[in-house]
Amino acid sequence: MVGALAKRTGETRFLTLKPGQYIDFAGIRITARTCETTPPWEWPKLQGAFLQVDERLAGQVKRVFSGWLYAESPSLNVMQHPRYDVWLKSCTMRFPHGPSPKPPSSPAKKSPDVPESAADSRAR
Repeated sequence: MVGALAKRTGETRFLTLKPGQYIDFAGIRITARTCETTPPWEWPKLQGAFLQVDERLAGQVKRVFSGWLYAESPSLNVMQHPRYDVWLKSCTMRFPHGPSPKPPSSPAKKSPDVPESAADSRAR
């Protein structure tokens, strides 16, 4: 799902696109080239889409953005335009069944399956 804002009119829309599809909105064409997420068994969870945005002015088409947008870090790569904002809201992918998702382990906790060093066992 992609969010789009026409700054002149204040119109905001949330658009659902599949890779290869495009939608015309307020003078721009947003084309989704791909949409990817990390698999459920990997951390951190990230969602990214490669989008292309073309503006139509006076019968001419000009590409104003071509690149990756990230849902979790919208400021990482921004579509900068004086009349439009486009951002990634979410991305959906299906994965084959893999390992069960596990939350990231805290570095402060000692993993129970890590063997003790010889120095640790002598200290007891």
